[in-house]
Amino acid sequence: MASKRDYYDILGIPKGSSADEIKKAYRQLALKYHPDRNPDDKVAEEKFKELGEAYDVLGDADKKAAYDRHGHAAFSAGAGAGRGGSHDPFDIFREVFSGGGNGGGSVFDEFFGGGGGRSGRSAKARGADLRYDLEITLEEAAQGVEKQVELERAVACETCASSGAAKGGSAKNCPTCGGVGQVIASRGFFQVQQACPECSGTGQIISHPCPDCRGQGRSEKTTRIKLRIPAGISEGSRLRSSGNGDAGFRGAPAGDLYVIIHIRKHEVFEREDNDLFCEIPVSYAKATLGGDLVVPTMEGKASLKVPAGTQSGTVFRLRGKGMPVLNRGMKGDLLVTIQVEVPTNLNAEQKEKLKSFADSCGDQNNPMSESFFEKAKRFFS
Repeated sequence: MASKRDYYDILGIPKGSSADEIKKAYRQLALKYHPDRNPDDKVAEEKFKELGEAYDVLGDADKKAAYDRHGHAAFSAGAGAGRGGSHDPFDIFREVFSGGGNGGGSVFDEFFGGGGGRSGRSAKARGADLRYDLEITLEEAAQGVEKQVELERAVACETCASSGAAKGGSAKNCPTCGGVGQVIASRGFFQVQQACPECSGTGQIISHPCPDCRGQGRSEKTTRIKLRIPAGISEGSRLRSSGNGDAGFRGAPAGDLYVIIHIRKHEVFEREDNDLFCEIPVSYAKATLGGDLVVPTMEGKASLKVPAGTQSGTVFRLRGKGMPVLNRGMKGDLLVTIQVEVPTNLNAEQKEKLKSFADSCGDQNNPMSESFFEKAKRFFS
């Protein structure tokens, strides 16, 4: 028996709503009250039937016009809705995602299998992407370098030219999927489209497979690939080598190779972004009297002027002596930290001279110590 409730009230929309508003309201409520989502719920089941009946009328332009003029009386002769909620809510999804019903495959069909394979044979599966971890030195990262990596991967079979068929063999439509390459499986509320397990999604079965690749059109082989590592590359950077992943199944496109860069720990330098850091020991005499200091850089040696009285921990910045900035044509800086080296294993004569030197200086040549002890004196007093 047809519902006597107002169809607009059932969908929760005002009279005069547009076709798109009617579709949207029905789609949301049909999903909410669908029996698969509400098992053994009689109230939800009745609401779902009402929704189907309401949309069957309001979703049809002619029926909607008749209903707007005469109400339920327009269908009293038996030509009205009367379908008891049998309308398929997925028709709405297919219409919305197919771009207006232009005859092409829809997004819904592609992801949920709603079209039953009507979009034609599926594309062959692309080969898998591969990962390779490559370690380089800091010098190579600074200058850029060409590397050759060796890896095991699937390549196109030379015997059958990637077809998968032996000489004289042929391909025919897969009997399981009918040549579509996809099968439909139910997943509760949804239908899921997935690759056919019989033909691996190709839609074809090889009558006489190639003996070398066993019908796959590809085989495992150790290959060498050259890579250009750009100057300034950082730890963890990822380089993409297009088409150097696994070959696809029976002539399908190959995947890509992704190379992850790891930079070996350096004996002298530490890196932070594009700057380099190093600590250089300086003799007590040079720190006291000042002088020139030879500093290592990525480009060779550089000279640094150490002022007289330089304290341990002083940092000097050498601009443009750091790492190249990737693809920018500029460089970071080198920051040199001075570590004043205290002499050890002095002989008696050296100790005597150092003591005489210390006595002659007193406290007036040690401003840091003098400042500290003045603060300490105030603290304890």
